Amino acid sequence: MLLMERKKPLIVAGALAVALGALLLPITPATPATPPPSKKAPAADLSSFSAENPSSPVDLVFLHHSVGGQLLTEPGPEKELIPDTNIYVTHPNGGGLRRKLEAASYKVHEAAYKSAVADKTDLFDWLPKFRGQMDQVLRVATHDDVLPEGMKNRIVMFKSCYPNNRFVKMGEAPGNPAGPDMTVWNAKASFAALLPEFARQKDTLFVYLTAPANVLKNPKVPLWKHLAKRALGKPTDAEIAVDQAELAREFNGWIRSPEGWLKDYPEKNVVVFDFYDVLTDEGASNFSKYGSEGGTDNHPSSEGNARAATAFVPFLNRAARRAGIIP
Repeated sequence: MLLMERKKPLIVAGALAVALGALLLPITPATPATPPPSKKAPAADLSSFSAENPSSPVDLVFLHHSVGGQLLTEPGPEKELIPDTNIYVTHPNGGGLRRKLEAASYKVHEAAYKSAVADKTDLFDWLPKFRGQMDQVLRVATHDDVLPEGMKNRIVMFKSCYPNNRFVKMGEAPGNPAGPDMTVWNAKASFAALLPEFARQKDTLFVYLTAPANVLKNPKVPLWKHLAKRALGKPTDAEIAVDQAELAREFNGWIRSPEGWLKDYPEKNVVVFDFYDVLTDEGASNFSKYGSEGGTDNHPSSEGNARAATAFVPFLNRAARRAGIIP
């Protein structure tokens, strides 16, 4: 009996140690059911215009960061860069868009990180960029090199990266064009303010590629942290991501819809290529189905980038004809 009494504290201590250990062990919280895409809007119909390639070369510039560079470049085992430019030559996530564009008679120029015109490419960067640096944008050859005098880019492609789909809330209408809060209404206000800048360049086609979708991550967290969030009524990281993805669908749907961003824009020199929608399998989800690194990284995989590259060239041909850039 005395022996049993002595063992009781040890048994209790052992049980507490096991419980404490369980609290410290990481768990994978249940992923919330991904809601169906909300308000997936129809895109502008360009089918009445020919998808044939231009008959003569057309200068084009793409302002981007890492995702855009990987979309342009060739797939390969190495992440090879042009020295001092942050522009890729090959990349495991390569989509081959540059090769496809060049085969279609487009002369591809680009600028990325650390260049005068593309060092900043977030949603709220485009308005001051196109207001204050339009001439520089139209003259870009590669990075900070410029085209010869008298030449300019007839097509300007621009894209923000996947963090720009992480909206914090819907926000209040009409929104602030300068942000800085990542709300849907602020982003709408900023893009609406871009249109007068584009209207001043009627002989240039502006192509906005929607920011690529994020992948749905559900990392392991300590059990105590998970339980504490539940006790405090706070959402898990996965639940926050689902809410952000719904807001991203809302914004990108507004951007691409003929009844959205361009509804009252009278010119034909602005179009939207919905990169976000391509990566979500045309609305099968609000999250990317083509994450790299086995689906864990937000940078699109080579397969996802190749899908976008294949769809982009005929889209661009039609848009360029509608805008009068090519006959």
